[in-house]
Amino acid sequence: MQIKISNKKTQLTGKIKVTGSKSESNRLLILRALFPGLTILNLSNSDDTHYLKKALETNAEWVDIHHAGTAMRFLTAYFATREGREVVLTGSSRMQERPVKLLVDALKSIGADISYEKNEGFPPLRIKGKNISKNEVSVEANISSQYISALMLVAASLPAGLTIKLAGKVTSTPYILMTQEIMKRVGITGTFSNNSIKVAPVQQISPKTLAVESDWSSASYFYSLAAISHSAHIKLTTYREDSLQGDSVISKIYRQFGVETCYSGECIILEKTNQKKPRHLEVDLRDSPDIAQTITVTCLALGVPCTLHGLHTLKIKETDRLEALKTEIEKFGSRVEITQDSLQLFPEAKFNTGVSVATYHDHRMAMAFAPLGLKVPFIIEDAMVVSKSYPSFWDDMKKLGFEIQKVG
Repeated sequence: MQIKISNKKTQLTGKIKVTGSKSESNRLLILRALFPGLTILNLSNSDDTHYLKKALETNAEWVDIHHAGTAMRFLTAYFATREGREVVLTGSSRMQERPVKLLVDALKSIGADISYEKNEGFPPLRIKGKNISKNEVSVEANISSQYISALMLVAASLPAGLTIKLAGKVTSTPYILMTQEIMKRVGITGTFSNNSIKVAPVQQISPKTLAVESDWSSASYFYSLAAISHSAHIKLTTYREDSLQGDSVISKIYRQFGVETCYSGECIILEKTNQKKPRHLEVDLRDSPDIAQTITVTCLALGVPCTLHGLHTLKIKETDRLEALKTEIEKFGSRVEITQDSLQLFPEAKFNTGVSVATYHDHRMAMAFAPLGLKVPFIIEDAMVVSKSYPSFWDDMKKLGFEIQKVG
């Protein structure tokens, strides 16, 4: 579905309930599958979480997780360590282009039985679950943190636990720390120091209930809206000041755009009361690459040149996000330069009109560009791709005064 998006309002006010973090939800679902007795509240309603939950509940041999990248990584480790279980784990055509070799190699090194059904290094994977007795594995530290988290999540269910040795500089440390803290809350002990993660074996956990915090990646789009608006008062639920999510750094970054964050109970209130903006924004997003698209579009809307670093993992997401950002932003008349791990934006004062933004089957492309509707009307292609992480996104945009028209 294509939509035309626009908003002529200068003031944004509203209260939005954001779905639970899919990062937290997906970790808890794996842990619940391994250790029954865990009750989860405020579970994400995202497609990714839906497909992961469905995969954990099925006894079918073929398991299709569609576009759910987190599910692919977490389930690869999960099924590999379930003795006697044999599955073919597959996904969408794009998922079958996303590399998984480093995780497969790591699992094979400790005794897993995994083979490729089509192309070496890529899904679909045939996984024959085994009893894994080895308790040490080595991986490159700069790989996707989801690979490392996948190993951590199954570690406590192994007979001897697992020590994960990380070689080099660690990428997306907050996501590893999130996994560690969630495991701790469930009742699993582990340490992370000197590039070594150690997880002790656990037989069972005592019953407990854990609530999922709402998603900070989803909150980022409202920070962008507040920054671009003339004034804003937007209340979002449910958030904590001591968040486990690395993307919560968005609250600090957007102070530079005049957006202040007030914590009130389990809500945050975004206030924009002045037109402050940086002359040039430079940020290292190594620990929070999922907010790169949001920040880039904010800078485009406000005419702020920016340089973003630490983006090497964006090339293996739902799409090559660096190439996608360059292509779509340049349709509006501005210039973007990219390298393997960085992006520079050189914005123009005026926006080209009549632009149609492609989303490349990437939910974050659709949501990151949406706030630009405050500056210029444009079309977003395949708009319902947002269901991957935030199914009610367009309804929530309407609450803030956006006009969403189906076209074509």
